[in-house]
Amino acid sequence: MDWGTELWDQFEVLERHTQWGLDLLDRYVKFVKERTEVEQAYAKQLRSLVKKYMPKRPGKDDPESKFSQQQSFVQILQEVNDFAGQRELVAESLSVHVCLELAKYSQEMKQERKMHFQEGRRAQQQLESGFKQLENSKRKFERDCREAEKAAQTAERLDQDINATKADVEKAKQQAHLRSHMAEESKNEYAAQLQRFNRDQAHFYFSQMPQIFNKLQDMDERRATHLGAGYRLLSEAELQVVPIIAKCLEGMKVAADAVDAKNDSQVLIELHKSGFARPGDVEFEDFSQPMNRVPSDSSLGTPSDGRPELRGPGRSRAKRWPFGKKNKTVVTEDFSHLPPEQQRKRLQQQLEERNRELQKEIDQREALKKMKDVYEKTPQMGDPASLEPRITETLNNIERLKLEVQKYEAWLAEAESRVLSNRGDTLGRHTRPPDPPASAPPDSSSNSNNGSQDNKESSEEPPSEEGQDAPIYTEFDEDFEEEPASPIGHCVAIYHFEGSSEGTISMAEGEDLSLMEEDKGDGWTRVRRKQGGEGYVPTSYLRVTLY
Repeated sequence: MDWGTELWDQFEVLERHTQWGLDLLDRYVKFVKERTEVEQAYAKQLRSLVKKYMPKRPGKDDPESKFSQQQSFVQILQEVNDFAGQRELVAESLSVHVCLELAKYSQEMKQERKMHFQEGRRAQQQLESGFKQLENSKRKFERDCREAEKAAQTAERLDQDINATKADVEKAKQQAHLRSHMAEESKNEYAAQLQRFNRDQAHFYFSQMPQIFNKLQDMDERRATHLGAGYRLLSEAELQVVPIIAKCLEGMKVAADAVDAKNDSQVLIELHKSGFARPGDVEFEDFSQPMNRVPSDSSLGTPSDGRPELRGPGRSRAKRWPFGKKNKTVVTEDFSHLPPEQQRKRLQQQLEERNRELQKEIDQREALKKMKDVYEKTPQMGDPASLEPRITETLNNIERLKLEVQKYEAWLAEAESRVLSNRGDTLGRHTRPPDPPASAPPDSSSNSNNGSQDNKESSEEPPSEEGQDAPIYTEFDEDFEEEPASPIGHCVAIYHFEGSSEGTISMAEGEDLSLMEEDKGDGWTRVRRKQGGEGYVPTSYLRVTLY
C-alpha cells in the first residue's frame, strides 16, 4: 500500500503529516541537546565536588594519606571523577551523533519536502490552467451555438417575410451560415480541449501525483527510520560507558573494603610514637626532715642542682610533659627536635634518600666515563674535554653525598642507641632484669656479667636507684631464653650497622644472616651471623625473607 494509490486525494493531509514528522524530529534534537547540557552540568558539578574534597597537599607530604580511611576516600573521589568523565563522554556522544547529525538531516528533509510539494503544486496549477482553458472553450462553443441558432432563426424569418428584400434575405442567410461555421469551429476546439484536459487529468491523478506522493512517503519513512536510529543512539551512548561506570562503582566498593581499622591504629603508632621512656614514680619529699632529703632524678619538682624547689601559696607544680603544652621547637638538621622514635624514622628516610642520590651520581659518573672513552677512541663523535666539567661536578656531588651519608649514619646510630636506652630505662623501672642468658654473644657477655654484679649491688640500695645500673636490654635476654634456636627465615643486610650497644650485633653491608625473630613493632629484629653470635639489628637495615 502506498500513498499515491490510497491517499490520492489527501494532498493537504500529507502536507500536514510530513510537517508534523519534521517537527517531531526537531523536537527530539532539542530534547537531546538539553539532555546533553544536563549531562555536562552534572559532570561539571561532580568534578567541582571532587576538587572541593580532594586533599590539597600531595600524598607524600600529608601524614593523613598513610591511613587506609584517607586512601579509600581519595580513591572514591578519583572514581567519582572518572564517573564524571564518563558522563562527559555521554554528553559528547549525544551532541555529535544525535544533535549534529539529526539537525543536519532535518534540514535535508525540509528541502526535499519543499521540492516535492512545489512539484505537486506546479502539476496542480497546470491541471487547473487546462481546466480553465476547457471552460473557456466550452463557453465559447455555447455562445457560438446560440449566435448561430439566432442567426438561423433571423434568416428564416426574413425568408418568409414578403416585405423583406432579396438582399436582406441573402445577407441574413450568409450571416446564419457564418455563425454556424463559427459554432462548428468552437465545437471542434472544445472537443480537442476536452480531450487534452482529460488526458492531462488522467496523467495528474494516475501518474504524476502518485509519484510525488510516493516520494513523500519514501522521504517520511526515511525520516522515521533516522529518528528511530536517533532513539537507539540515546541508549547506546549509555551502554558504551556502562562497563567503565561499573568499574568505577566496583572501585568504590574495593575502596570501602580496603579500610583497615587495625592497620590505621598501627600507622598512627608509627607516625607519632615518640620513643621516650615513661616517667618514673614521683618520690615522697619529707619536708618535716629537710636535712635528710636526698635529691631524686625522677622527681619532677627537684632542680638538677639538688636544692628543693620552693613553692609558695601562689605557685603550683607544672604539668608533667606528656600532657603539658609543648613549647615551640626549632627545626634542626639532625631532627633532634623530634621524639627519639620519630627522629630515627626521619633520619632513616634522609639516609635512604641520600643513598639513592649517591647511587644516581655514581651511575652518572660511570656513564660519563664511558662516553669519554668513546670520544677518545672516536674523536668525530665529540670532544672528550667537554665532559670534564660534568665529570668534576659529579665527583664533587659524590664526595658531598658520601659526607652526608656518613653524617646521617652517625646521627642514626646515635638515635638508635637513644631509642634502645629509653626502652631499657622503662623496662628497668618496672621489671627486675634476669641474669644474662648463656646464648648471649661473646662480645656482650662481659657487659652482661657486670650488669649482674651491678644488680646484686643495687638490690641493697634504695628503690630509687635500683633501675639505673641494670642492663637496658632485659627484654632481649628474655627473648633469647624463650625463643627456639632454629631460624625462621633469611635476611640480607642492606646497610652496615655497628652493634655497639648491649644486646645488638654488628653486621656488614650485604652480609647474609639467619632470621631468629621478627620485628615486634619496636623497629628491631633478632638475627644470627654465620660465624656465630646473635643479637638485634634495625629492621629497616634488612631485606627479610621468611621460610
